[in-house]
Amino acid sequence: MVFNTMIKVSIVIRCCNEEKHIGRLLSGIQNQTASDWEIIVVDSGSTDSTLSIVQNYPAKIVRIKPEDFSFGYALNVGCREAKGDYIVLASAHVYPVYRDWIDRLIAPFENPNVALTYGKQRGEKITKYSEHQVFKKWFPDKSNLDQAHPFCNNANAAIRRSLWEKFPYNERLTGLEDLDWARKLKNMSFQVAYVSSAEVIHVHEECPRQVYNRYRREAIAFRSIFPEERFTWIDFIRLFFGNSISDLYHAWHDGHLLKNWLEIIIFRFMQFWGAYRGFIQSGPISSTLKQTFYYPNGLYRNKNNVKSEQNNLERIEYSSSHEQ
Repeated sequence: MVFNTMIKVSIVIRCCNEEKHIGRLLSGIQNQTASDWEIIVVDSGSTDSTLSIVQNYPAKIVRIKPEDFSFGYALNVGCREAKGDYIVLASAHVYPVYRDWIDRLIAPFENPNVALTYGKQRGEKITKYSEHQVFKKWFPDKSNLDQAHPFCNNANAAIRRSLWEKFPYNERLTGLEDLDWARKLKNMSFQVAYVSSAEVIHVHEECPRQVYNRYRREAIAFRSIFPEERFTWIDFIRLFFGNSISDLYHAWHDGHLLKNWLEIIIFRFMQFWGAYRGFIQSGPISSTLKQTFYYPNGLYRNKNNVKSEQNNLERIEYSSSHEQ
């Protein structure tokens, strides 16, 4: 297996039992117009065929013990292996839409003050309706190369390796290590850039309990990062009903209400009940971040047919046997 000797970008992928998805991501990387990259897969104890699939691609596998796992620790292990000037971070259950995904994601680094970039995420057919709404809220169609808040997401992001060497990820957090890192760098006057055209599909296959656990874990981390913040019972009631009504309204307009109404209510309940439970004993979320994380999309429809930023290159065509 031949590895690239002229490395500009190191792609770090965290995984555990991702046999259904990781092959598609690795195939998408191989279809990139960028060629000066390496792949580092950090596995935390896969027991399925994940690692057998990875071995079919030019990737370096680094193993960590499941009991040692945290999101920050796994990333730090992968970043220590990186040789590129820039480190692209990707979840094992995402895959790029376009062939210039990497090029688009690292383009803002031409500005030396940019510390971190992150790209758009969208769901696919199996994605829950409310999750589609979350993606639209968190990842708009318009780029922002110097956003005012530290929100970002390491499922589809890139950082400068030189800055990571000085400021590694917090390994004690239960999640949101990306938000914590971006907040620290922004406090030192670095910039966070959102690149809408660096798009991936993010596949979540979660039962209601897993949705609850994800948002509870992230709320615990949020409380640790922002100890002064609060998420009260009233917040739970207001945001659960507000987001549910918004989703139901949009599902009705989209013609998907009948098959999605119960799923919408369950998802939003688990999301905000998890957030509330994670915030118990916490301290108010800043208004900008609260709007980004929790506020509904509202009861309005986009009548201007605003299109997302278009790519000049074709979409990647994935075969149904990409996992093999």
